Amino acid sequence: MEYATGALGTLLPKLGQLLRDEYRLQKGAKKNIEDLTKELECIQAALRDVGEVPLDERSELLRIWARDAREMSYDMEDMVDTFLVRVQGPDERPSKRKVKRFFKKLWDDVTKAKIRRDIGQEINDIKERVKEVAERRARYKFDDITPAKTFSVDPRIAFLNTKATDLIGIDKAREEVITKLTKGDNNVLSAQQRIISIVGFGGLGKTTLAKAVYDKLKGPFDCTAFVSVGRNPDNIKNIFRNILIQLDKGRYEKFNFSIFDDEMQLINELRDFLGNKRYFIVIDDIWDTKAWKIIQLALVDNNSGSIIIITTRKYEVAQQAGGIYRLEPLSDDNSRKLFFARMYDGESKASNHQPDDEVSDKILKKCGDIPLAIITMASLLEGKHMEEWSEILNSIDFGSKENQQVEDTMKIISFSYYDLPPHLRICLLYLSVFPEDYFIEKDALIWMWIAEDFIVHKKQGIMSSFEIGERWFSELVNRSMIQLVEKWDEGSRILVHGCQVHDMVLDLICSISSEENFVTILDNKEGASSSSSSSPGKVYRLALHNNRIVESHMVGMGRVRSFISCDCDIDKGIPLSSFTLIRVLAIYNGVFGRKHRHLKHIQNLLHLRYLQLSGGEAELPEEIGNLKFLETLHVYRLLNAKVVSLLTQLRCLRLDLGNSVSATIFTDGIKLTSLEELEVCFGYHAFKSQEPWRRFVKELGSLKELKVLRLGSCNAFSMEVQIDLVESLRSLGKMEHLSLHAYWSSSADTATWEAAGFRLPRHIRYLLLNGINFSGFPSFCINRLCLPNLSHLSLSVDAIEEQELQILGQLPELRFLDLKVESTAEIMVCSAATTDPAGDGGRFFKKLRHCTLNPWEVLLLPSKDGVSFRMRRVHATVLLGSEWNGVSSGKGLAAALMPRVHKLSFKVFSVREFKDENHGDGLCLEYFASLQNINVKIYIDDASDAEVEVKEVEASLQRAARVHPNHPLVETVRYNAPMFPEWKAWAASRQAHEAEVEQQQDDEQAGSSARD
Repeated sequence: MEYATGALGTLLPKLGQLLRDEYRLQKGAKKNIEDLTKELECIQAALRDVGEVPLDERSELLRIWARDAREMSYDMEDMVDTFLVRVQGPDERPSKRKVKRFFKKLWDDVTKAKIRRDIGQEINDIKERVKEVAERRARYKFDDITPAKTFSVDPRIAFLNTKATDLIGIDKAREEVITKLTKGDNNVLSAQQRIISIVGFGGLGKTTLAKAVYDKLKGPFDCTAFVSVGRNPDNIKNIFRNILIQLDKGRYEKFNFSIFDDEMQLINELRDFLGNKRYFIVIDDIWDTKAWKIIQLALVDNNSGSIIIITTRKYEVAQQAGGIYRLEPLSDDNSRKLFFARMYDGESKASNHQPDDEVSDKILKKCGDIPLAIITMASLLEGKHMEEWSEILNSIDFGSKENQQVEDTMKIISFSYYDLPPHLRICLLYLSVFPEDYFIEKDALIWMWIAEDFIVHKKQGIMSSFEIGERWFSELVNRSMIQLVEKWDEGSRILVHGCQVHDMVLDLICSISSEENFVTILDNKEGASSSSSSSPGKVYRLALHNNRIVESHMVGMGRVRSFISCDCDIDKGIPLSSFTLIRVLAIYNGVFGRKHRHLKHIQNLLHLRYLQLSGGEAELPEEIGNLKFLETLHVYRLLNAKVVSLLTQLRCLRLDLGNSVSATIFTDGIKLTSLEELEVCFGYHAFKSQEPWRRFVKELGSLKELKVLRLGSCNAFSMEVQIDLVESLRSLGKMEHLSLHAYWSSSADTATWEAAGFRLPRHIRYLLLNGINFSGFPSFCINRLCLPNLSHLSLSVDAIEEQELQILGQLPELRFLDLKVESTAEIMVCSAATTDPAGDGGRFFKKLRHCTLNPWEVLLLPSKDGVSFRMRRVHATVLLGSEWNGVSSGKGLAAALMPRVHKLSFKVFSVREFKDENHGDGLCLEYFASLQNINVKIYIDDASDAEVEVKEVEASLQRAARVHPNHPLVETVRYNAPMFPEWKAWAASRQAHEAEVEQQQDDEQAGSSARD
């Protein structure tokens, strides 16, 4: 579906479906449908053209016509869907009495005949409406109307000539790019051609960064050029002409370019000119891989040490060009510096004018560390008293057009939006149903897209609708329209994938959604609707944010397709009986502990496809089986789980059953054979015995379509249940995500699992086995040959050998590792400098981004060849940066440890030992070259840990972050948790031993001195 064309994208296939013999429509109705289809295809094409024109460039007539055409398409689809629902109808329980069955069938036939007559009349009515819309289009000659474009200057030009010295934080990025260009050879350029692709969100300063690098390095080159391509290059010839003029102005400024008939001749001219010259060319703001391929043809690789830099918002363009450099948002500190430097004319003057107050924090948070937004906001506040800032902040909406500077900023952001293909635009617009800063779970979002028919499932296609949704989600991430977020739930030990929307992007899509009547938002700002252009009573998607339902606001909701409630008190206020056409019903985080009391009419919502109830207990009526189109069910604390078995068409089922007795969920076996995703959390009293638990696990093997399985249990997984589970998993060949979590640790014999035939599909990406403690590392199934696509692993083992640790390090796609080892012996050294057996000279853990080693002591061992690490259980203290064998850290290292790790998590159980054992400001964290976040849990023994020592540990971590090139964010959390007696005994024993060794060394030194 495309938002610009309304429901036409899904309506047209449904009209074709009505022509099938099985619906037995009258001949006249079929003829009308055929005529309608032809006219609607033309309207769809016209609406698609309208959608390519930015809102501010459309005439009022065009906007009104497009709105009416879209609303007509929604009404038509509602009519067709209602017919399909009524014809299919709810299943009745089979009757054993023949007479009753006969009269029931007779009544159904009569009823369906009447339904067919009704739809025939409705098609006649809608045909007249389509005719009127088409005639209006012809009457006003919309096809001949071109938007009256006012003279407009690209707002980015104002920022292009900004001095690099005026932009805080650009020095670091500039030096990083130069280092990539020179490969760290003391800024000496080699003869090899170098290409760098600077990629990032609009407004980050990609052009400014490229200009800073260009200005610093261009001196020794034979010729240079800095050209901008733009989103819609009118003529690729003009780009080549501009390059040639900048390369040699004297030769080409008055050159007659008309002699070149086509692009290839210009390419040859440029190649001939470059010849053996050493050139430096920047191709700025390129949006299309096709355009890059053409431009690249002209940039000859002459082995003269030439440099090419491109800037782009699209990751696929950067991938095509190579040499990717991701430009990240500013740090919080640099954002504050930039803001006040702009406010007070320079960084030096700003140092005395930086109030650390709530208002300035809100201002910077609104800007989201985007330099363009910060500069815009500073210009708005310049000259204003700080007392006025709060009022100005509340009045600013990045989606409004009341201020030229704000409008220019949003124009730059909107370029990225209008570059999206239509199917991604509608998916992005749908995110406006969520509040600011909301964590949006990826899987739930994709199922919503499917329920709204944004993704049409094609059975004959290679990819499922969910897989298509995953691809679209990734595209939005790669285009920097949404920010990927991974949340690790410590309680459930589950990794949750999702996204957040940058404030500026959210303002943009909320503005467009309102203008196009795509989403209506009721929030706590006077309870008003954000929709401004809808017809009376035409609300299609309703979002409720931080609000109580006001009955007067809920009138005229008969057309609602999606209702999303976030953090609202809606105990009795939802008029479910009026939501007759609703597809998506999601209630997030209602009043916890309270029972949902608004479900009285839910069985009558026959169009419902997605149902989510969280925050309170829920009891679904048995008539829920009437919902034959329901595909996704997600309920927190479902009290009567047995009704789930009535929904045999479900594709996604998520249940948290709490402490209810749940053995009756699938009394007759799991009949939900269409399930692609299953998540069930069982409470302590879920099963009265092992037998129903085993029966449930065995039944999992019948779910052949299952791709995601998450099982949580407050009880341990017995060995019998484990074996049953292994047997079921062998049947699930489509599995991509397996998550098992036992809140009470369950011992697992690795040899038994191997003997039972435990194997996982090669395409599995997520394997999270929490609370199942293996006796040994299961290398028979976890290795780079068996699981080449594994990206996330959570594993607990009794012991692991060095070779097995290296097997982990060789997993080619591993990005997330949560490793828990119970052994008490000192073991394992894994060298990051060791060549990997694949023969590519790479390091271990090449793609790892998040590492949790728990509860281990980790010592980094620097040497002249690289850095390795030793792990041992000891008493669960993590030590970083200890000197080892007299080799100090940071000297002449050839390799980094875990080169892509962004987040490192560990625990400190012995404050005093951490303080005493670690030396040097860096704590060896510099070996984690990509480090961005350090998460440390400090367990404090009230009896022995002094407050001053705890503060020293925290200070040492902050000091290490300051000296690290990336200045990673350090998060420390204190826990009052006295050490276990055995740990205390171990610590005392170790301290006594170390004191004895130290005394012995002193005695030897004293004896040596005496002999001398």
